[in-house]
Amino acid sequence: MTRPLRAAIIGTGAIAQAHAQAITELAPRIELIAVVDLDEDRARAFAERFAPDAAVHAEADALLGSGRLDLVHICTPPQTHVPLALRALRAGVPALIEKPTALSLAELDELVAVSEQTGVPALTVFQHRFGAAAQRLRRLVREGALGRPLVATCETLWYRTPDYFDLPWRGRWAGEGGGPTMGHGIHQFDLLLAVLGPWTRLTAFAARQALPTDTEDVSMALVEFECGALATVVNSLVSPRETSRLRFDFERATVEVEHLYGYTESDWTLTPAPGHEQLAARWAAEAQQGPDAGTRRSGHRDQLAAIVAALEAGEPPEVGAAEARRTLELAAATYASAFRGGPVRAGELAGDDPFLRSMDGGLVPWAPVKEVPA
Repeated sequence: MTRPLRAAIIGTGAIAQAHAQAITELAPRIELIAVVDLDEDRARAFAERFAPDAAVHAEADALLGSGRLDLVHICTPPQTHVPLALRALRAGVPALIEKPTALSLAELDELVAVSEQTGVPALTVFQHRFGAAAQRLRRLVREGALGRPLVATCETLWYRTPDYFDLPWRGRWAGEGGGPTMGHGIHQFDLLLAVLGPWTRLTAFAARQALPTDTEDVSMALVEFECGALATVVNSLVSPRETSRLRFDFERATVEVEHLYGYTESDWTLTPAPGHEQLAARWAAEAQQGPDAGTRRSGHRDQLAAIVAALEAGEPPEVGAAEARRTLELAAATYASAFRGGPVRAGELAGDDPFLRSMDGGLVPWAPVKEVPA
């Protein structure tokens, strides 16, 4: 048996617990050997809970330079993701980065370039791709079993109270990169893109309806795909009945999932078109089996298991930064379309376009007007 992969977690906030739990569940193939947080007391408490033998550090550089790591999980506030990931890549350590990977396309392009230069993977957490049902759907689409995709809806309708934004980086363009389009709905529309493939054009709206943020709290987009499908994408933080929903209408079947923060097998349905009833039988026959099949939720464990398998095999893991760029570009184009008032095509945000450098593009309609000195 080969030795376990050695992992570290930088940042011990709420999302880090999902990473640590995933590592624990995948033992002995991977182990948590170090924890980093500016608050050393919090880091020690975190290590004591998940990995009592793990080293504890207040700063990342000594850890990254140790030569003992196979993977570092970056779970810090969004504005620190790329700077930390770049340090990891240059130290030869693959980085698994919480969403959003970067706060702008330009920042992500730098990450892609350094990953390519060093040959070290930079990976994004898009765990909804990796649940068993999503993997099955993607396989059926690749095989052409469902026919041509026609229509899709993607909804992330969540609810946050004003005190959620008490953390200084939340709801701020400079700290979080955007509102629910960047920090909440991105998981759902990443799965939409993983199923339907490249998008070509979109038209969008965004608004700040109720929350005390600089960013939007609602956005909506109509998206056209290379495959010919049309989709609506809605992201909200002002929806009291919370839900996360995806629906795909193909020529031969409708496939749907509705959940909140992670789906189970029972959250998915396939409805065949007349004459294609065998698809429902195949969907059921290929469903995940086992005693926990109806209760096990998609999450970080599924993606980490795929990453571990790829690293063990010496293969590039999913989801690399270059692929994640397509998802982030959809977010940037949503803002560009909403704030400029017109459609945006894939690849259009380039050169010196302000939406390449920041998600707000300097054009937020509700931003306070800066006074010009007399």
